[in-house]
Amino acid sequence: MSSAPPPSARDTRPLGSGSESAETSAAYLLVLEGESSWRFPLPAEGVVLVGRDDKADLRLKDESVSRRHARILVTDEGPRVVDLGSQNGTSLNGRPIDDARPLLSGDVVAFGAVVAVVRARHRPMPARRALDSERLMVRLREEVERALRYGRPLTVLTLALGEQGGRELVEAVLTSEAGPAEAAGWLDAGHLLWLLPEVAGEPGEEGLGERVEALLSASPRARLGAATCPSDGCDAETLVAAARTAAQTAAPGGFASAAEGVTRLALAERVVLVADPAMAQLYALLRRLAASELPVLIRGETGVGKENAAFAVHHWSRRAGGPFVPVNCAALPEGLVESELFGHERGAFTGATHARVGLLESAQGGTVFLDEVGELPASAQAKLLRALEVRRITRVGETRERPIDIRVVAATHRDLEAEVAQGRFRQDLYFRLGAATVLLPSLRERPREVPMLARDFLERACSALGRPGLELASGTMHALSRHGWPGNVRELRNLMDYVAAAVTGNVVEPHHLPARMLGGGRGAPVGEPVAPEMAPVEVARRARLPLAQEIRELERRRMQEALEEAEGVQTRAAALIGMPIRTFSFKLKQLGLQPRAPRRGPPTE
Repeated sequence: MSSAPPPSARDTRPLGSGSESAETSAAYLLVLEGESSWRFPLPAEGVVLVGRDDKADLRLKDESVSRRHARILVTDEGPRVVDLGSQNGTSLNGRPIDDARPLLSGDVVAFGAVVAVVRARHRPMPARRALDSERLMVRLREEVERALRYGRPLTVLTLALGEQGGRELVEAVLTSEAGPAEAAGWLDAGHLLWLLPEVAGEPGEEGLGERVEALLSASPRARLGAATCPSDGCDAETLVAAARTAAQTAAPGGFASAAEGVTRLALAERVVLVADPAMAQLYALLRRLAASELPVLIRGETGVGKENAAFAVHHWSRRAGGPFVPVNCAALPEGLVESELFGHERGAFTGATHARVGLLESAQGGTVFLDEVGELPASAQAKLLRALEVRRITRVGETRERPIDIRVVAATHRDLEAEVAQGRFRQDLYFRLGAATVLLPSLRERPREVPMLARDFLERACSALGRPGLELASGTMHALSRHGWPGNVRELRNLMDYVAAAVTGNVVEPHHLPARMLGGGRGAPVGEPVAPEMAPVEVARRARLPLAQEIRELERRRMQEALEEAEGVQTRAAALIGMPIRTFSFKLKQLGLQPRAPRRGPPTE
């Protein structure tokens, strides 16, 4: 299959009178052929011949398209499509057709391997198009699937009414402003959701700004928020939650995008990104707890970010000027746990050649973070309980007690109540450590944060390697959103470190991810975190890629080989593989290939 860049005005065959005018309807086809896409306007009435024939109105180049493939008849009742006995057939919304079928805005027509999406320019949306919340979510799921499949933007705009009685005026805006390709409805009595296919999520983007202004003119005290697929989420529920959270952050009469709803918590040398409402509430609670001296117990799966939460308590407390001492209780050497925690004197045991300050004592005036506290042996539990109760410690091999002034924040991935019931953890120590207990949700429970964290980790990893930033393709975002993340945030960070080092182009495609991520779901079983399966990129590429993706990789490889053979001269490289130079230059940028400068020899006489 061959593909070419979008046709220029010179390349595009006129339709009917030859230009988009009063004779052109508001409807058009968004044509996706190979790696190219362009708009093809439909006439107000008439016949459109689709095929590879020179006389075709919609002339396609893909070899899967017959010379006279299909016909679109446009009347005052709307467009209808019929197949003309083509070799590879015509399908409508995934189903082959054998007779004339009406085309509605949002329909997907396939002429062989070429896809066209029926769209319409802005027309008034009849009031009957307003959907109830259930049908609205079904439509949103369909639009999300379409946006991900064809790599097109989709924005969801939400409005929270600022005053009673504004609903009728808002509905009047929908009637006058919404296009046929769009859908809108009320999620509940006070929240509107407006689906905007083919619209990006920034207020300055065409289509979004006008709708925001129109809605605010109808309800001046409303709060508006928007989220875009795939950058803010790859499923309907996540997008709605992101848009509603953004609206909550907007001022009355204002607008906020989901990207603006991300909070960057600066905690000394650490930065914690928060977008999920549950995480925002949790960190707000930690800030309040930090003002007290209560011990805090943080529960959550391995890798969710418990140390960052513990450091936040330290940073916001009066002890911020003191040390923060993290202790991984699971990694303490067996037989030396008490020595590590409480210190020892010289000669206390074989090998104790000098006295040593314990980890608790080294946190004097600050905070000690006991990570995986559930792994402590029984003897250490008893001694830790006494140290916390009397605020004194006794070094191993010493009889006198030493005062300590510390705050304890503990963390565990275990269910300590169950551990207490089974006699593996002291109940009195559990009550001492858990005076204030918080639960950190797993990453799969806060999907809104996956794309945000992925971009942030990737940016940091690229910066650390001194390389230009990488873009995450929409298919990659989709794969990340569907993964179960058993290793949580740590797994995502490790993955972004990997792709930053391994990917050679400018875009991270799905085949760059470990094979186990391409078929999993959010409900994947939870286990101990594992390092990503860092298979070499070439191995990952062979893992049952879609045909279009394999073709893209073949083109990338053949073009790169041609460039190397031609020593960076694009005209020679294009000639070597029989590709027009215009197409070669277009694909060079699209695939992120970096041609090296032509080698210059010594000057000739």
